[in-house]
Order: sequence, then structure tokens, then C-alpha cells
Amino acid sequence: MFISVFELFKIGIGPSSSHTMGPLIAARDFLAHMKEYISTHKCSSNIFIRCIFKGSLAYTGKGHAADYAVVLGLNDYSPADLVDKDVNKLIDVILENEYILIYGDKDQKIKFSPDSDIIFDKGESLKKHPNGMIFELIDQSGKIILSETYFSIGGGFIKTLDEIHQLEKTTLSQSAVAYPYPFNSANSMLQMSVDSGLSISDMKRINELKNISDDELNRELDSIWLTMQNCVKSGLSSKGILPGDIKLSRRAKALYDQLQDSPETANLNDWLCAYAMAVSEENAAWHTVVTAPTNGAAGVIPAVLYYFVSKEKGTIKQVREFLLTAGAICGIIKHKSSISGAEVGCQGEIGSAASMAAAGLCAVRGGTPQQIENASEIALEHHLGMTCDPVDGLVQVPCIERNCFGAIKAYTASSLALRGNGQHFMSLDNCIVAMKQTGLEMSEKYKETSLGGLAVSIIEC
Repeated sequence: MFISVFELFKIGIGPSSSHTMGPLIAARDFLAHMKEYISTHKCSSNIFIRCIFKGSLAYTGKGHAADYAVVLGLNDYSPADLVDKDVNKLIDVILENEYILIYGDKDQKIKFSPDSDIIFDKGESLKKHPNGMIFELIDQSGKIILSETYFSIGGGFIKTLDEIHQLEKTTLSQSAVAYPYPFNSANSMLQMSVDSGLSISDMKRINELKNISDDELNRELDSIWLTMQNCVKSGLSSKGILPGDIKLSRRAKALYDQLQDSPETANLNDWLCAYAMAVSEENAAWHTVVTAPTNGAAGVIPAVLYYFVSKEKGTIKQVREFLLTAGAICGIIKHKSSISGAEVGCQGEIGSAASMAAAGLCAVRGGTPQQIENASEIALEHHLGMTCDPVDGLVQVPCIERNCFGAIKAYTASSLALRGNGQHFMSLDNCIVAMKQTGLEMSEKYKETSLGGLAVSIIEC
């Protein structure tokens, strides 16, 4: 199945791709449906909007600012519109009015107050995915006149209920037939590489060129990298307290300052931690980040890539190769399993990010396709079983430090694979299957609900 690199690397805002960006995109989509409905139907002045969060969104949506995301989406903001904006100030302005104003042939005020019209329903989850949300337009008698069910399936992707049904019916051959290298597994990817003599990044580039020109592809990849760099730099220069009730202090700047003052004492792990922490703190502060492949794991790839460029003199051509290789690996993981913490735990977020980073780094350091697949498998294997148990529903503890260790594991996996010949016992495909099965068998308490693990082990004295 073809998944574009730009679906996996998306510029947006923190703190969560599934719990912030997903609800924002869904709310904006529902706004479009409401505009269409109002243009063809007579509506009273007392209609209002209701949003019902289900499953993981009900439990940790508040800590992930899902309610504010809905407010922004219903006011026609996309994630890209919010880049470099003061989101908190924007929300304060919007909340001064308890209605949504739709302009058109028939201007319509629709009542909406997040305090009363967003419901965090902790009852039974919707069957198709644990991140479900229902948007409803309701008239003055309480009758639902328009409704849509959405699922935030990770990485900022959303699907309606109808789309989920269609996706279940779509065969792989139908979805990939238009692309020259339609690999749907790591094994088929390696075989196509052998048959064509092309690298993984070359095959991914050729697939992307079905939809975009070479110049456009390079510009968009460069834009992704520029945003990642800016995010690292912003995080390394910022201090203060992160949003949320636990009042967590930023640490990246202090760590980076120590390394700058005594570079002779700094090692690889120190630098990777500083860079990953910087991005993760920016994400926790609701600032601009790139899903890589999710917001919760947004620090891993920028940390590894920033280190490679700044310390190992990587070139822009190698940056593009890194991102394309990482995108190819993530497409396989997403197709065969999931990148959603609410679906398979943090192994699907940090584990996937580390797997992508290991593959990308191995590629730009001269690895063969077989070594790249090996690096990717090693990184993912050593995240299997990782739970998603954010304290207070915030993407902070343990998420920020997990990005640091994800980057370290990615670098280690790449180095280990490059010392071998690409032959190894456990294939990436089998590892992805293990991740999916582990996620299916994992208790719901450990899948972004904050009902187990670290989230409930804080003892107040």
C-alpha cells in the first residue's frame, strides 16, 4: 500500500497527533459538512454542536488538549494554519464567543460551548478504533440533524466510519497498482531492491514522483527538515514550565548549555538526549513540530538527523535520503500494524520512530538495503511491549525521556547493523507482526488511557 512520506511527516502543533491534530482535522471536516447542510436546509437559530469523545480520547483527551483542538477546527483552522502562532492566546479570543459563525448565502450562528458541548464519554469504546469521536448538529427539539463518526488512527490520520468500512474492503493490489514499486512488506521491498538494483530511498522517490515533481519533492522534504531543525533550536533555547498540572520544568536548554560549556566531556548519548528532549518539550508546549511519525515520538528522528548533520557533516542530499528511507519503513509498519499509542501502546510510537530513524541513519552511512532492514528490525524489536501510560494524560512523563532513549536505540541499531552483513535471524516483517499481536493482547490500561503503569503510580505525600 502506498503511503506518501508527507502523510507520515506532517507539520503541525503539539502535543499529540492522535489526540490534538486528529480531533482538529475531524472538527474542520465536520464544519465543511455543516456548511454544505446549512446551504441546502432551513435551520433555526437554536441549533448547536455536540462532540463526544470515546475510548482513549475520553480518558486522555483533556491532557492532550483535544477539546481546544475541536474549538480550533470548528473555527476553520488547520494544523498548518497554527504554525508559529500563539495557540493559547488564539483560543482565548475564540472562546469569548459561545457560537460558531458560518458565512455563506445563509449566514448561520451555531451555538457551541466546549464546557457543555464536549463530552468525555468513558463508557464502552467504539468498535473500529479506540480513538473515536462523534460530531452532531442538533436542533432546538434535541433532534440530531447531522452526524459524523471519526476515528483518529495515529499520526494525525483520521477516518470516518464509512472510510474505515471501505478500507477494510480495499485489497492491497487495488491500492498499490499505480506505483512502480508497490512493496507492502519488508521482504517484498528487499526483493524489489535486488531485482531493480535500486536503493530503498530511490524506490520510495520514484513512487512519490507519481504524484509530485522531483523539484517539488525536494522542496517539501527540505521544508520538513527545516521545521525539524527550527524545532530543535527552539527547544534548546527555551526554559520555563510546561503546560499542565504537574508543572514539569524544561530541561533541554540546561543540558545543552552544560554540553556547550564542556564539550570534551559530552558523548553521543548526551547530544542525542539534548536534541530529542528539545523537540519533545516543544511538542509538550503545544508548539510547532513534525509528526515523525507521531507527535508523541516527534523527537526521535530530528535528534538522530540533527546529530548526523551537525556532528557528522551530513548533506542535504543525505537528509532527503534519510527521510525517504524512514518513510518507506513507516509505510510498512503502518500497513501491517499501527503507529497509534491508543491501539498498540508506545511501541507503535517510539518503537516505530526508532525503527525509522535506524533505517534512515543506516542508509546515509552507506548501508545496504539488507543492513537497513536489519537496523530497522533491531530498533523496533527492543521497543516491543512498551506501554503508553502518560502521567496526568500529558505528553510529558515518561514521553519526553522516551524520545531520548528511542534516539539512542536507533543510533545503536544502525551501528550494529552496519557491523554485520545484513543477514539476521528475525525479519522486520515478523517483528512488526509481533508488535501488532503484543498490542492486541495489551491491557487497555496501558494504551493511552492513563489508567495503569506510571500514570497511576505517583504517590502524593
